[in-house]
Amino acid sequence: MARRDPKPGADAPRSPFHNPFGALRDRLGDLPPGPPAQPEPAAAESPPAAPARAVVRLERKGRGGKEVTVVEKLDLSPADLDRWLKELKRSLGCGGAVEGEALALQGDLRERAAALLERKGVRKVTRG
Repeated sequence: MARRDPKPGADAPRSPFHNPFGALRDRLGDLPPGPPAQPEPAAAESPPAAPARAVVRLERKGRGGKEVTVVEKLDLSPADLDRWLKELKRSLGCGGAVEGEALALQGDLRERAAALLERKGVRKVTRG
């Protein structure tokens, strides 16, 4: 196989990487300055307080024999329920869903869920 002749201007020193926009900067100049940086908020929002109580129980009825751990009596808003469910699912390694005002976690996780809720700041956890 014969080698091709180098492209014209190939003798010029090359930068360590190819910048396809380098020529554009030469034509247009530098970019205008961006918007001014916003100052950091002085006091960050504190996380909402944990609920005062929770009831953790096992349920099988109406679920085709599958075991589901139900966490109820949390008295949280729907957005907070979704956030708590996501954290519980990630921590316990299971699936789950929000059912009304309760959280349903797949499997028998009563002990682990109760311990996790206590660590998250729930003052009274009732196991059923």
